[in-house]
Amino acid sequence: MRQRRLMNEINVVPYIDVMLVLLVIFMVTAPMIQTGSVDLPSVGKSSQPPVAPLEVIIKADASLALRDRAKGGAEQIVTRAELPTRLKQAQAANPQQAVLIAGDRSVKYEVVLGVMDELQRQQVVRIGLLVQPVATGK
Repeated sequence: MRQRRLMNEINVVPYIDVMLVLLVIFMVTAPMIQTGSVDLPSVGKSSQPPVAPLEVIIKADASLALRDRAKGGAEQIVTRAELPTRLKQAQAANPQQAVLIAGDRSVKYEVVLGVMDELQRQQVVRIGLLVQPVATGK
C-alpha cells in the first residue's frame, strides 16, 4: 500500500471571493452614508477681562465684611440685612460677577450656610466658597 502525501497548501480562492463581495458592498453603501459636521468653538480674545470676585468675609464673631478686589480690596463692615443690597450695588455693572464666601476657621458652618441661603434668596447668581489649602509639612 502506498502512503499518502500530506498536502500542505491553503486554498485562498474562497477568501478572495468573500473579500470581493465585501468590497462591492462597501462601494455601493459608501455614497449613501450621511456625513456629519461638528461645529467646534472658536478661540478668541474675550471682549472683557474677567472681573475679580466679590468676597463676603465671615469673621470669628459672625460679623460680616465685604471686599471688592476689583476696587482695591479694602474691607467694608456690613450687617446681614444690608449685605444683599450692597452686593446688588457692586454687581450693577457686571451681574455675572462671582461672590465668594470666606468663613473664619472657628465660625460655625451653620452661619456660612445662612449667609449663602440669604444670597440665593436675593437671586445672587454665582456663589462660591473660598477655601484655603492645608499646608503640607514636608
